[in-house]
Amino acid sequence: MLNRFLDRLEEWLIAALMAAATLIISLSILHRESLRVDALWEYSRHIHFSWAQELCIYLFIWMAKFGAAYGVRTGIHIGVDVLVASVGAAARRRLISLALSLGALFTAVIAAVGTRWVLFIHGTGQVSPDLEWPMWIVYLCIPLGSALMCYRFLQVLAGYRRSGTLPRPLHAEAK
Repeated sequence: MLNRFLDRLEEWLIAALMAAATLIISLSILHRESLRVDALWEYSRHIHFSWAQELCIYLFIWMAKFGAAYGVRTGIHIGVDVLVASVGAAARRRLISLALSLGALFTAVIAAVGTRWVLFIHGTGQVSPDLEWPMWIVYLCIPLGSALMCYRFLQVLAGYRRSGTLPRPLHAEAK
């Protein structure tokens, strides 16, 4: 039940963040181009999109953090398996388990350090330049995304120890 909820939340967040960034960039470009048309100048000159670039950067950062967790869950995360492919089955199993464990440890450390960073930034009262949002909200993607990624590493590790298989991307079966 929790995994299904996290799967849908993860997918929904990534899609919503990408859609929002695409919409904002498109509107910003349309607005900029409308300023060049004399007939539209009077109507569109009062609208400002000076905040659009900053917001899109934040949306893409959040999307990347949750997209990395999605990548671990679905098996599309970047991996170099030259060494793993060159060893026997027993060593391969240990190497894959070690790699997944180290991934979980690394992301757990990033989540913990990220939490400390968010708390520190919250205490400073910093705000973003254009949107004037509290910066701790912007940085909150670090501990949240890293914690989810840690959970995904542990989930894949548990599944690998049970079944001996790793998640494979959908396009891998098409070969």
